[in-house]
Amino acid sequence: MDDTMAPATCSQALKISPFLEPGKATKVGSLAILQLSRDNLQPVYLQAPAGKHDGYAEGAVVNTRYGSFPHSTMIGVPWGSQIRASKVDTGSRGRNNKRKRNKSDDDRNEGSATVTEEKTEQESTTAEVNDDSSAATKKVVADVSGFIHILPPTPEVWTSSLPHRTQVVYTPDYSYVLHRIRARPGSVLIEAGAGSGSFTHASVRAVYNGYPTEGERKGKVYSFEFHEQRFHKMNKELKEHNLDSLVHLTHRDVYNGGFLINGKSPEAEAIFLDLPAPWEALHHLSRRNPKNPEDKDWVSPLNPKKSAHICTFSPCIEQVTKTVSAMRRLGWVDIDMVEIANRKYHTSRERVGLNLSMDRGVNNSARDVDEALSRLTDIETRFREHAAKSKESDDEMDGDEDDGLIKRCEKKEQKGRKKKVKTDHKPASAGSVETPASGVPLWMEGRLITRGEPEIKTHTSYLVFATLPREWTDEDEATAAARHPVTGEQKVIGVVDKAARKQERREQLQKATGNRKARRMERAAELAVTAEEGAPGVVP
Repeated sequence: MDDTMAPATCSQALKISPFLEPGKATKVGSLAILQLSRDNLQPVYLQAPAGKHDGYAEGAVVNTRYGSFPHSTMIGVPWGSQIRASKVDTGSRGRNNKRKRNKSDDDRNEGSATVTEEKTEQESTTAEVNDDSSAATKKVVADVSGFIHILPPTPEVWTSSLPHRTQVVYTPDYSYVLHRIRARPGSVLIEAGAGSGSFTHASVRAVYNGYPTEGERKGKVYSFEFHEQRFHKMNKELKEHNLDSLVHLTHRDVYNGGFLINGKSPEAEAIFLDLPAPWEALHHLSRRNPKNPEDKDWVSPLNPKKSAHICTFSPCIEQVTKTVSAMRRLGWVDIDMVEIANRKYHTSRERVGLNLSMDRGVNNSARDVDEALSRLTDIETRFREHAAKSKESDDEMDGDEDDGLIKRCEKKEQKGRKKKVKTDHKPASAGSVETPASGVPLWMEGRLITRGEPEIKTHTSYLVFATLPREWTDEDEATAAARHPVTGEQKVIGVVDKAARKQERREQLQKATGNRKARRMERAAELAVTAEEGAPGVVP
């Protein structure tokens, strides 16, 4: 039950993965992530426009709720570009699908001979539609239905868009895990439980320091997967992403098979176990054989020259207790557990006012008491004007028509003047940059409101971290002594008793006191000599 990937060839090593160096623009055959909305991402492999494809005259097309997007419009554009939807020509695609539906109905009524003839006709029609690569690709015409953004593949966006085969390790978890297990460029990392490959892509980027050559040690990930179907799908994805030379994927039960590669040690210093029972695999991650420490033939998968850092990913606290107990028995130290709960916060400004009724996201209520009173006064005034107008119209019906016409003209003129006065003092509209009253931009008006998610959209996970120190043998001590020789030291710092320290301090004080007396005597002698030399020149 051990099926490993073949070693990477020189041609494969020359292909740089888009997850590591995507370049400045998209290209044919590369993986791209289409951002349909904030939380809706879709991976796609860009295909060159070469005639009809699946009935589309424009070549390969991605159909979304925001429109149709031919691959030709997404090739050769800078990453992060906005791609407009296009009008696509399905050609005979619709008629072909209709023919397939009609034939499926006929298959229920006719005999096997007729079914065979129809299948032959259907295959020939499908071949004409899909294999018409010699036909010229139709020119793309822009549509007004919508747009998307095209993003380069990174572990973060890949985690949000990958096809889930198992529960994945999300970005808040694996970013903290890689930091705690000290995954650095050039490190060798062991991962058990590849699953959907979310942590695999993130760990490759963390340890990447170049593609390896013959006999050269570079950063690498040794991944193990027990499920055969998930292993083959993961193997295919790694080859499509040009990561197969940086990830050594193995189909194995690590509980019984361990972590060796063809009987050799990967010499790892970082371990991540995403297993149902990680305590059953810990005995393989030891410096010596736990059952027989004197076994010289036992090979450890850990780097003998560095300390090993491990993290286990468990959804239940019972798994954590068993894992911690096994770690303590096997000599792991600095054991602790961490739980990560990721929560998003939405920040916005709350604008309140009765004069902002047409604006989006505005609380249409009175800002304060003055605005409420002004609103009520305005309503009362309009009500009185309407009542007076109704009464005047009744009076006009009784008077002369000319007098009524003159009164109506005067009323309209007065009403126009009032409306003009009100318009001059009306606040700026939503499209204005500043309000005349305050002079503050609209995007800075209102109270700043921060709201958290009502529910935490994450899964429960307990991360157990531990460290296994390296062994220090007599050979290591001799090597360190030869590299850093100790010469001339009479005492060792930290092992002197209290009486010896007092005596040493007393000797230092006596030496300092003697030095001071000697300096005073020398100074006095110098002054005496100076006085004798200057005595003859002194006037009595």
